[in-house]
Amino acid sequence: MSQESRVKKSLLNARVNLIFYFLTLALSFFSRKIFLDTLGADFVGLTGTLQNLLGFLNLAELGIGTAVSFNLYKPVQEGNREKIIDLVSVFGSLYRYIGFAIMGIAIILSCFIPLIFKNAIFDYGIIYFAFFSFLSSSLIGYFINYRQILLSADQKNYVVAGYFQAGNILKCIIQMSLAYYYTNYYIWIVIELVFAILYSIILNKKIDKIYPWLKTNIKIGNTKRKQYPEIIQYTRQIFIHKLKDFLLTQSDQLFIFAFVSLKMVAYYGNYVLIIGRLTQLFATTLDSIGAGVGNLVAEGNRTKILNVFWELMFVRYLIAGVIVFSIYHLITPLICLWLGHEYILDQLILVLLLLNLFIMITRGTIDMFNGAYGNYGDIWAAWTEGGINLSVTVIAASFWGISGILLGKILSLLPIIVFWKPYYLFKSGFMERYRLYWTGTIRYYIVFGCSFLILHFVSVIIPINPYENFYNLILYSCFLVFPFAIIYGVGLVLFTKGARGAILRIPYVKYIIK
Repeated sequence: MSQESRVKKSLLNARVNLIFYFLTLALSFFSRKIFLDTLGADFVGLTGTLQNLLGFLNLAELGIGTAVSFNLYKPVQEGNREKIIDLVSVFGSLYRYIGFAIMGIAIILSCFIPLIFKNAIFDYGIIYFAFFSFLSSSLIGYFINYRQILLSADQKNYVVAGYFQAGNILKCIIQMSLAYYYTNYYIWIVIELVFAILYSIILNKKIDKIYPWLKTNIKIGNTKRKQYPEIIQYTRQIFIHKLKDFLLTQSDQLFIFAFVSLKMVAYYGNYVLIIGRLTQLFATTLDSIGAGVGNLVAEGNRTKILNVFWELMFVRYLIAGVIVFSIYHLITPLICLWLGHEYILDQLILVLLLLNLFIMITRGTIDMFNGAYGNYGDIWAAWTEGGINLSVTVIAASFWGISGILLGKILSLLPIIVFWKPYYLFKSGFMERYRLYWTGTIRYYIVFGCSFLILHFVSVIIPINPYENFYNLILYSCFLVFPFAIIYGVGLVLFTKGARGAILRIPYVKYIIK
């Protein structure tokens, strides 16, 4: 696969994600307000908790999807259709076993729902109905949608994003309308399941159109599994990392439910929604180039690989800095105007949330290149990170609630994500000195810290009250965020690696320079 092809597909993925981002952004906030007002914070908290429980069951996926994607990069680059069919068939056969395993575990877990939700205000009928509806939606991915893995490996995530996001928009509009007029929990849940089924049907028809030669066979996949022992090897390694990642990224609401309350799950979810929508614009775009990085590493051009690495580091640190600065200064007045003052969380929770967010965004480049090199052998690191997170969270949450839960995440990220993972990449992937990483990266932290402090002092003297109305909030953000982005961006260009290369990839900039 040529570099031009990689860039073209990455831009197409970015374009599709950008379009749907703006379509769903306003709808998300509007729908959240309606669901909280009509269905209540407890129901919103219940659905979030159930989906996180099922997310824990999805750990049974074991990382097979990541392992198969890694093995698909080379045959996709070479156009080896026979091997692609074999790998997707193997993937489908393994996913079928996993689907049955998840179904069995979920049925057993459902027996304990009366104990898990013993203090909930809902009758068990609605809880069970929601649980098995969400479970059915999840199982569709294992039994029917497994072929979409090729779209990801072939950098055609825009196909998945297009149908999935369009379906979500229509689903949300229908749910809002019916919730407003009927205030019925069962109708809301049924719509979730119906749209999952429709999405599956449409997606598979599109896959047949794009890859008419992709004639997978589950039985053949069963017989060919032994020909690809590396899949099982990588899966065993990746599983531990996925378990750890779940504890870090998906367990917040479960811990809040266990240590605080079901209603606080919804309050915390409001912050997560805002942060998630703001980061989604960039996250889906940046994550969509993962397959391109895999193909780049497969080519083996060491100089080009390092150049792209620093370019992506620049992009991620620029995005992380602007997002964290913006959220810190704007999320509290936004929550107050959007939902009401009673939904505002403690300032310490916000600071810990943003510290965690900065680390999670900036770690993306390291994770992407480690994945491209197949660097999953550091199982001890995953156990260490997960152990620190779980032990600190259980202890700290008992004393400080949500702040303690976030503190557990941050203390587990520092030794492994901030220090070990870059070392692992530079030693086992790039074969370069680890010192080169920190001489380049420390500049990002210095530029961000200086820019943040300068504009934070400016925020105090801006003669606009963002708590009065949305117009003031927008005006306040313009006077604050744009100057920060300019100062921070210029600082990164002047003092950090990768900035010039990344900017030159913008077509119009390259044309002007020429």
